[in-house]
Amino acid sequence: MNRIYLDNAATSWPKPDAVYASVDRYLRQNGAPAGRGQSHEAAEVSRQIAQLRTRIAELLGAPHAGQIVFTFNGTDSLNLAIRGIVRSGDHVITTQVEHNSTLRPLRSLEQQGEVELTIVRCDDQGMIDVDDVRAQIKPNTALIALNHVSNVTGTIQPAQAIGKLAREHDLVFLLDAAQSLGHMPVDLQQINCDLLAAPGHKGLLGPLGTGILYVAERLVERLAPLRLGGTGTKSELMTQPESMPDKFEAGNHNVPGLLGLGAGVQYLNERSIADLERHERSLTKQLLDALEATEGVRVQGPSQLVDRLGVVSFQLGQHEPGELATLLEMSAGVQGRPGLHCAPLIHQALGTADQGGTMRLSVGAFTTTNDVVAAIEGIRQLATMSLDF
Repeated sequence: MNRIYLDNAATSWPKPDAVYASVDRYLRQNGAPAGRGQSHEAAEVSRQIAQLRTRIAELLGAPHAGQIVFTFNGTDSLNLAIRGIVRSGDHVITTQVEHNSTLRPLRSLEQQGEVELTIVRCDDQGMIDVDDVRAQIKPNTALIALNHVSNVTGTIQPAQAIGKLAREHDLVFLLDAAQSLGHMPVDLQQINCDLLAAPGHKGLLGPLGTGILYVAERLVERLAPLRLGGTGTKSELMTQPESMPDKFEAGNHNVPGLLGLGAGVQYLNERSIADLERHERSLTKQLLDALEATEGVRVQGPSQLVDRLGVVSFQLGQHEPGELATLLEMSAGVQGRPGLHCAPLIHQALGTADQGGTMRLSVGAFTTTNDVVAAIEGIRQLATMSLDF
């Protein structure tokens, strides 16, 4: 039975061939650390990482490549953004659609008595209302943290409007782009976000263990690093360098991961994100149309394709999500993800919390029409069996 991989919201797979080749070539032929040596190999590693930094800056429309900080995953980026920017007594606004990578750091700070936290509710489609965010702004509000695209419903949030709101009130705006970057154009100048966090292994098509954080120039001094240590620069100092990006990149880089990420970003540039977005939207429409026409299936999230990306959550009859995932893989080779998807609060709005969440299928750059057809056929067979039972 063929493996039908539809779990790209967890991590993209397969990767472009150039990603595998880049990682293998580095490990076999180079092996030098970045910024720690004068050998030809070390210089080549530093050149390639600088090139990647430039490419990501261009992808986002960031003014300077030095504003791109490399981290070890999206969670690492979000922790740096949140814990590095808030101060004791601050009020933070976030939403019901957030991933635990945002919710848990914020809740921890709240429990420690460091911050006051407001969680704005979403509607039953997973959408946030800008007016609801506006209504929660207080004199001590310092940060608005928003998930750009839900990893449960695929809902695209009004990031540009919330960015405008944050700018009007001189608030820091943090955007979690884990499910948007690489899947749709993300323009920092339009969104007006100050901090943008994303993993490298999802839409950017790189290996696990890679992440980025964009830091607006106005926050470079204000944002505090979480890790301190060797940077390969200004070694005479016993304090962390203040220059970007060294201020936030203590310790050795994950060089094989970053060079693989470089190959993934290069693939995006060659194919174009606009082309990938069209490809994924077409597959998403195919999947949504079929699911909504299948008796016993309840699809979560917006019905209009313009309001969502390629993350589709659904329920089937009385099947628990875990049971449904097992049956789909056993019967049709379809691999998705069941459960709460590390985003527990949105399930309260969807009414799926008590049922253990949803079954999620998510398309990616290498998903084919045949993959979606196989998933649809497998779901329809299970639906027929459920009705007969």
